[in-house]
Amino acid sequence: MKELTAKEEEVMRYFWQEGALFVRQLVEMYPEPKPHFNTLSTYVRMLEDKGFLSHESLGATYRYFPIIDEAQYRNGNLKNVVRKYFDNSYLNVVSTLIKEKDLSVDEVRKLLDEVDKQSPK
Repeated sequence: MKELTAKEEEVMRYFWQEGALFVRQLVEMYPEPKPHFNTLSTYVRMLEDKGFLSHESLGATYRYFPIIDEAQYRNGNLKNVVRKYFDNSYLNVVSTLIKEKDLSVDEVRKLLDEVDKQSPK
């Protein structure tokens, strides 16, 4: 899965929250100062080129909709981070979190409980 820039991810969040949108609706959702229509239109087309959005023609305009949901993106992004920074090892991720004290003993126990629940008996 292709990675998104921070701005592309920001635009995608509107689609993930709202579903299908026209670019003009997207502009209206932004707080002041609103980005220019052409700027958002460019981002939307880039997201379509990357395979995150598609469109349907309605007269002379397009309505865009997400074809990858937020959970798919999050999971794909997590896998990319694990592969890129942790030698493709989730154990390395958990070890790093424990060493950095970002994960408590209670949280590790909860993770182990989740693993036990998922394991075939």
